[in-house]
Amino acid sequence: MQRVLEPEVMDSWEEAVAYDAMDFTEVNAAFAQKAIELAPKVAKVLDLGTGTARIPLLLSQQRPQWQIIAIDLAENMLKIGAEHIKKAGLQKQITLELVDAKRLPYPNQYFDLVISNSLFHHLPDPLPFLQEINRVLKPKGALLIRDLIRPANQEILHSLVESIGTEYDAHQKQLFADSLHAAFTIDEVNQLILQVGLQDVKIYQSSDRHWTAERSFG
Repeated sequence: MQRVLEPEVMDSWEEAVAYDAMDFTEVNAAFAQKAIELAPKVAKVLDLGTGTARIPLLLSQQRPQWQIIAIDLAENMLKIGAEHIKKAGLQKQITLELVDAKRLPYPNQYFDLVISNSLFHHLPDPLPFLQEINRVLKPKGALLIRDLIRPANQEILHSLVESIGTEYDAHQKQLFADSLHAAFTIDEVNQLILQVGLQDVKIYQSSDRHWTAERSFG
């Protein structure tokens, strides 16, 4: 199945609210736990494509020593995220910034851990994104990227969309279908990681719909 691009930035208020209302509790918790396993107990962390900041919230609650910069290009997503952070009282640990993940304003080799959940498929060309990760991550820094796998055919895509449950409305199911269509295969991800020169990265299928690229600190 050919890749079909979706918008790089979901920035209407309606889209942000719909996204925030979707229940990603289980997958977010699993992602946060994996990030904690990969990185040191004290760390400077960059979250690329944070959305409404659900994952930085989980990380800060479990790793109070971490300082997290969480970025997104969707201003309305960040507005909702800021409310979540304020409500949790975590403003000193989490900094939200309106930044393009393909043009980062941070110094070389600055972060102990770079994470990104579900941003990859939004990028028409992920190569500049990966090049920036390689630049700002410490040489032995930890890395965790997770995203959707593009299904082999329309039948598998339809089955995955129907499996997410009746609690999702038609608009939310369409968002998921569009994301699957825009996603990459594991082979494509492997080629991109190799092309950018990121070393010692393990890439694997981590669920029926996700791939993961990870590297432990040190």
